[in-house]
Amino acid sequence: MNWIAALPMYNVTPELAAHWRALLAHVGARLEPWLAARGDSLALIEPDEQLERFWLRDDLLLSQTCGYPLVHALSERVRVIATPAFDIDGCAHGNYRSVLVTGAHVDATTLAQCQGLRAAFNDDDSNSGMNLFRAAVAPLALGKPFFSAVLRTGGHLQSLRALAIDRSADVAAIDCVTLAFVRDRLPELADGIREIGVTQSAPGLPFIASKAVPAEVPALLADALDDAVRADPALARRLKLTGFVRRPASDYASILDIERGAIEQGYPVLA
Repeated sequence: MNWIAALPMYNVTPELAAHWRALLAHVGARLEPWLAARGDSLALIEPDEQLERFWLRDDLLLSQTCGYPLVHALSERVRVIATPAFDIDGCAHGNYRSVLVTGAHVDATTLAQCQGLRAAFNDDDSNSGMNLFRAAVAPLALGKPFFSAVLRTGGHLQSLRALAIDRSADVAAIDCVTLAFVRDRLPELADGIREIGVTQSAPGLPFIASKAVPAEVPALLADALDDAVRADPALARRLKLTGFVRRPASDYASILDIERGAIEQGYPVLA
């Protein structure tokens, strides 16, 4: 089998993308005896197809997805390998949350004060940008539209640009890991926003493999990820990684609970 691997979720800058690729290279080196014994190969690639299709490829040895597609489109169709733990506020034990931010041009200091403003979100299948955001708004919306407009941007960086640069939106929920990298590396975005709160916590973005991988592979991959963090502490620091947590796919059912809670409050769609 000619296996592939890619980590597309936290490539905030080209430099960070190279660091994530280096992590994959560590994993590939650790798995080389297993690959060689089977006559297999591993290619580190950049996905050139829609991510849901990419995550469902039979030749996918390792990638990272969001928890929302994991419990919807990918449910029981991929293997959960491990969840990264980051040295970032709100990321203990492999969890994470979103940070509620406004553009610097906005006077609101709480989410409640954002009623009637323009919201931005990255995509419909995002836990951090949509699901957690929706859950935070639901008790304030009272079953009615809360914002004057809602803009789907296609990515967290685009949402931040809409707030900080274009001023085409006023408020968004940004994955706390993405935001930590932005604060370090993209001051033009970080300086144009203000934090007004945080959402509830959820399981972090899991590393996954194809359901078609042999039974021994998930443990091999999890061990290789642990080894990569130990073997290159400098790389781990650049990626803000403290390690990996092995948690079952069932942990991610809490994301469905978050979704269900908003729907039961009469707020099924971010609006």
